[in-house]
Amino acid sequence: MAYLSPYSAVLTAKTAAHLLRRATFGPTPAEITQFTGKTAAEAVQLLIGNANYNPPAPVDLDSTQPTAGQAYMGFAFNGDRNFDFGHYIRYWWLGLMLGQNQPISLLDKLTLFWQNHFVTTREVVDDYRFVWRYMQLLRNGALGNFRTLVTEISKDPAMLKYLNGNENEVGKPNENYARELQELFTVGAVDYDGNKNYTEDDVKAAARVLTGWKFTNYWVNGSTSISTTFNAAKHDTTNKTFSASYNNAVITGRTGTTAGDTELNDLVTMLLNHPQTARYICRKLYRWFVNPIVTPDIETNVIIPLAQFFASAGNNWAIRPVIEKLLTSDIFFDPANIGAMIKSPAEFQIGALRFFGQMPPDMRTKITPFKKYMDFVFWRMRDLQEPLLDQPSVFGYEPYYQTGFSKIWINTTTVALRNDYTDAFIWRWLEVEPGYKLGIDLIAWVTSLQPNFSDIPASGTGGTGPVTCVQVLDAFTQNLFATDLFGSQKDFLIDQIMMMNSSPRTSWEFEWNTYRRTITYPANYTTTQITNARNTINWRLQTLMKYILRMAEYHVL
Repeated sequence: MAYLSPYSAVLTAKTAAHLLRRATFGPTPAEITQFTGKTAAEAVQLLIGNANYNPPAPVDLDSTQPTAGQAYMGFAFNGDRNFDFGHYIRYWWLGLMLGQNQPISLLDKLTLFWQNHFVTTREVVDDYRFVWRYMQLLRNGALGNFRTLVTEISKDPAMLKYLNGNENEVGKPNENYARELQELFTVGAVDYDGNKNYTEDDVKAAARVLTGWKFTNYWVNGSTSISTTFNAAKHDTTNKTFSASYNNAVITGRTGTTAGDTELNDLVTMLLNHPQTARYICRKLYRWFVNPIVTPDIETNVIIPLAQFFASAGNNWAIRPVIEKLLTSDIFFDPANIGAMIKSPAEFQIGALRFFGQMPPDMRTKITPFKKYMDFVFWRMRDLQEPLLDQPSVFGYEPYYQTGFSKIWINTTTVALRNDYTDAFIWRWLEVEPGYKLGIDLIAWVTSLQPNFSDIPASGTGGTGPVTCVQVLDAFTQNLFATDLFGSQKDFLIDQIMMMNSSPRTSWEFEWNTYRRTITYPANYTTTQITNARNTINWRLQTLMKYILRMAEYHVL
């Protein structure tokens, strides 16, 4: 296997869908068609080039407020609306993940990676302006330079608040951020073989480097700005000596207003010089985009060479080339890696909404329907273990750091909740706004498959033949699954589920033709007959699609 060699074959519908499922939150059928026939390099460049770095800002979604529909980040801080405004940032981000009226991009999938890497949470930070600035930093830097991202996140107001960096002062150091900076953000706690990458004394020394950073106007009602500041009087100006893990590096203590930035830059350089930092980050990217299992073979032939490239003088910690190399590699498109991960709640929920064309109303012009739609999505995502911008700990969402990785998304509780979510697409009980019920109009879908729908005699035979069970199943499952169904599975879906193990396939054709006649010749039928004809085929289609969306194959990507 060539591992990181460029994937040379043009994309088929299956491999295009694989790339789009992994690099984004899931494609629409039209996007799969659009990417089919491109090379992997062309497709990834398009996904990067489509990134929108200037989307409309979040707006007030409370229709009872005088500021309803207005972007509120420029307003003076309002503590009474702090929860609402912080919560609406999540709805704003969900809207970007859905990509409404935007070409498909990998930016927000990668932003979620970094948000789950450099974790802060809305609940702990508890100032919506801090959360907004943090989100802007991650989105704007997601494809930029890792050195810059580590440096900027280290003095970001949200991170200073989340990990107590603002409390870290000379004489009374707070080691929270210094520890997580090494354990979770750069070198990692241990290497691939389980050897420790740093010592407790390294945590203490790093904390001393980071003393003196503060933020302004936290929770100050009426304030119009926030910022990061450096208080030289609170900074430890002595030299900081590190262990053999860092080649006994010494960061020279400085004084004055530039001491904070200068020592921080020295610290970041030291962390990036650690031989495990690039491997740790590349390993996380591989697990996020390719496969949760990093075998010794993958460590040797993918992680190590990718890390060498990441940290090389020519690349100098640029993130974009690493993403390009990984997503266009032979290993990414290896059949063994297709269908090898369980969909996260974001991939599961947003992917379904995008695939079935269930886009949200416009955030600014239809605030009440937009909020109703996002209420439905967000709270179910939370129940499925992925509350957006509110990870349970600094480690991130549990399935991304525990041994089981993506398998932990599935348990006895979440299986039932996942089924409940996709059932909503079948029963269509949520009216987002008048004329828009969320869900799949299955009869309209099958009608679109039927050639010459009204070409059917009022009675007897003749006309254009009915669309068959096989054609219906093929349409319902086209590009829906990461892996192909066996013939026996298709037969089961038709005979046992659609036909309910009680009728031959020809019964469907008779029932479908009856429905066609009631639509084409309504005067020939009573209201009850028309209703019964529609209900009969709708029940079969609902039963079939409900089962399809509950299949294990639908939950992997």
